[in-house]
Order: sequence, then C-alpha cells, then structure tokens
Amino acid sequence: MADEKKIKDIQDELKNAETKELSAFVQKYQEDQRAGVVKLVSQANKRIDKYKAEIQRMENLKFFERKYGDVFHVICGIDEAGRGPLAGPVVAGAVVFPADTDITGINDSKKLTEKKREELYDLIMENAVSVGIGMASPQRIDEINILQATYEAMREAISKLSVTPDLLLNDAVTIPELPMKQVAIVKGDAKSVSIGAASIIAKVTRDRLMYEYDKVMPEYGFAKHKGYGTKEHIEAIKKYGPSPIHRTTFIKNFI
Repeated sequence: MADEKKIKDIQDELKNAETKELSAFVQKYQEDQRAGVVKLVSQANKRIDKYKAEIQRMENLKFFERKYGDVFHVICGIDEAGRGPLAGPVVAGAVVFPADTDITGINDSKKLTEKKREELYDLIMENAVSVGIGMASPQRIDEINILQATYEAMREAISKLSVTPDLLLNDAVTIPELPMKQVAIVKGDAKSVSIGAASIIAKVTRDRLMYEYDKVMPEYGFAKHKGYGTKEHIEAIKKYGPSPIHRTTFIKNFI
C-alpha cells in the first residue's frame, strides 16, 4: 500500500523523479491523505504545471521561425552582448537552427543564471546548423562608436556561419550593409528561439573573455562585473587608471 511507505522515502522518490515520471507519482500518491504526502503531491503538480508552461513558452518562441519558414530556408537569429560596459569588447552571436529545434530553456540571456547559460551554450553548439561569433574591440568602439561597432560585430558573426542566411531575425535593430531580408523584433531575445540562442552565445563568449582578462588584470574585478560600471569598477579605474581594454569614450568622466 502506498500509505504504508514512509513520507521521507516518498520525498526522496519525488526528489529523484524526472519530469516524465511526475504524473505517475501524482497518480500513485494522490489518495494518500497524510499531510506530508498531500504536500508532496502538490509539489509534483506544481512541477508539472511549470514544465507545461515552459513547453508552451518554447512553442511561442518558435513563432517567427515558423512564420517565415515556408518562404525562407536559412533563418538566422542575431544578438549582441556588451554594448553598455566600460571595458571589454562587444560580442555578437549568430545562430541557425534546424527546423523546429527542441532545446528547452532558451531565453533572453539576462534572464538566465550563469550556470544555465553555460549549459544552454553547449546544447546550442551541439544542435545548431551553424553558429557564428563576431566582436569589436574597445579600440574599435572608440574609433567608430558603439552602435557601428555592434553592427560590425554582427556582420562578422554572420560571415563566420557555414551557411548563408536568407533571413535575419534581429533583436530590435536593422544591420546596415547586408543583402538579405531582416526582421527587427523588439525584445527579440525573449520572443525568438534563434535570437535567444544568439544572445546566450554572445553573453557566454564575452563573459569567458572577461574572466581571462581578470586573470591578467585582477585589480579591476572584471570577473565580477564583466566590465559594467559598478561602483567598485569606477573606483578601480580612478585608483589604477584605465587598462588596455577600457573604452576611452566611455570612461572620460572618471579619469
């Protein structure tokens, strides 16, 4: 009998249950009226509801890819990371997925934990038809401004794809000097699976670079703030002066 099982054992069973096993868990214990078991069944149902909501969100994320998929054969999502920081490059990601890709969890990279971004980075790399990465240095940003440098990084990312896109899905921008059709989607990294994937690729790539810079210049704290203008970062600039990866046009008010 299910009610003869110790609640601690049932708790462990739920803890170790995979998502696909939760419905069976609920069915097995839903008649058990012990308060502890009722609570565990409720937790299982919440996990099921959360999973269903995530599946629906992922289906919604494929809207633009499906909308244009009958007309365009190679759809590429584009996004960037690092337009706002005081230091480091701006990095762009370009991702082409096979039709109806099925990677759960993709979202705007800013809404994900670092651990989750790293996990998804590997899955994207494994499942994408092609991934391209481009970047513009701090010196290039100072030379041509951050917007133009971002466009340059995006064009580089596209050029590094092993396939040529016939449609670009962009996060809120239209990239100059490109021949293919583009669709700019406001907050696209949370509305398109391809753009969301590109945002993760760009963010993880840039964060890894900032960790490497931190090893060489630990006094600035790049591993912690990734070059963004935190109080600690600004104080470090004032104390140590600009590093080779600081954007001169971004820090002129601090030095």
